[in-house]
This record gives sequence, C-alpha cells and structure tokens, in this order.
Amino acid sequence: MKLYGIPNCTTVKKARAWLDGHACDVAFHDFKKQGVDAAWLRKVVEQTGWQALVNTRGTTWRQLTDAEKAAVIDDTSAIALMQAYPSVIKRPVLERNGKYHLGFAEEQYQALFGE
Repeated sequence: MKLYGIPNCTTVKKARAWLDGHACDVAFHDFKKQGVDAAWLRKVVEQTGWQALVNTRGTTWRQLTDAEKAAVIDDTSAIALMQAYPSVIKRPVLERNGKYHLGFAEEQYQALFGE
C-alpha cells in the first residue's frame, strides 16, 4: 500500500493521520521530492480517467494560463501537465491492492478498509 501526494497538503495530512490512527502500514511517495513518473500516471489515468486526476479546483490549476488549461484535452496532454506541475494532481492518491483511490474523506477510507 502506498500513498502519493505532497506532505504539506491539508488533505494528505488528514489521510496520513487517519491511516496512522488505524495502524495501516503505508509507504509515502512525495511528488515534490521523488517526482512523478509518466508510466505511473498512465496506470492511474487508465483506472480513474485524467479528468478525475487533474485537480481543477486547486491553486495550481487556477494559476495556469488559459492556453495551458485549454491544452489539456486527453490522457497525453494531462499527463504532460501533471509531470510539469505535480501540484495539479488530485491528492492524495492511495494505491491499495492494485487499485487507485483519489482524495480523502473519512467515510471513503472507512468503506475502503471495511470499518
């Protein structure tokens, strides 16, 4: 099991705290320090769709130019954007049993972990 994100992100902090509080052994991948691999992004996009993985509500997206936003039209362009701007990836991404789960809500994790 692995959690992907940015350590200072509030939602990532909540997810990590929940996982720690439920004795879940999870490795953490820091997008800022460890980067974002295109092959990994392709796997996540295959499962979730690029529209779900690109966080269009965040600060990073809002700071992009209109041309940069308009250029995101498919998997390839979305992956290129996410590699250039890892902060635009919806966080956290939890990889568990070969499946990817986006974002964090306590109810979502309770259901996922059968609590």
